[in-house]
Amino acid sequence: MEQTMTPQPWDPDRYLAYADERERPFVELLSRVRTERPRSVVDLGCGPGNLTQLLAQRWPDAHVAGVDSSAAMIERARAAHPDVDWQLGDVAAWRGSADVVVSNATLQWVPGHLELLPRLAAAARDTVAFQVPGNFDQPSHTLREELAAEEPYREHTRHLAAPSSHDPATYLATLAAQGLDVDAWETTYLHVLEGEDAVFDWISGTSLLPTRAALPSGLFATFSAELRRRLRAAYPATDGRVILPFRRIFVVATRPEVTGE
Repeated sequence: MEQTMTPQPWDPDRYLAYADERERPFVELLSRVRTERPRSVVDLGCGPGNLTQLLAQRWPDAHVAGVDSSAAMIERARAAHPDVDWQLGDVAAWRGSADVVVSNATLQWVPGHLELLPRLAAAARDTVAFQVPGNFDQPSHTLREELAAEEPYREHTRHLAAPSSHDPATYLATLAAQGLDVDAWETTYLHVLEGEDAVFDWISGTSLLPTRAALPSGLFATFSAELRRRLRAAYPATDGRVILPFRRIFVVATRPEVTGE
């Protein structure tokens, strides 16, 4: 059966529970963008808008837009940051343009997103910058996938496509082929989280969402109880804290003729 990426029932409150940890990669990505005075900036996959607002703060004279497929996320963003142009839309179907195109922890949800990059590069008059998780081989993901493949869950989850990403070198080669100067790197953060179920709480706002949407509520309760147990074994708490290693992959690609002037 063909796998599909199920639309996510994003919950802004649940996502923002680890806002500080989720902000760090965005700030690291933004620090390597050299464009000085863009006229327009777009954030693809803007979520609740808390990070998009950093773009407006850095470039106060630019037209800043945020695009997200979640109505709940866009509603939260509009309420919190009314000065940004918030747009409800699918990142994969976006056909706009901007001086700077940014995407933070979103492209991993787009099937075949490597093929999307040339179009995003063409849409960016100056720079395209993005970061994606690179930890899909870690227990935080593999334990969920293994459990979802077991009975009685498999019949509900077998059609789901897992989020994915590529190594920095692959992204570099793809965007360099478009004539861009590419800066690609990776960072592994060690997030110190509170509570023995902290890793479950972390993924419940992101990668667990497709499974949660696919399973009947009663079955998800059984699934989540077992997944909590497995995650506690893989990430044991010490003094009530859990260490979550989290690898992130970053790319900033700029047109050679752009000087920032």
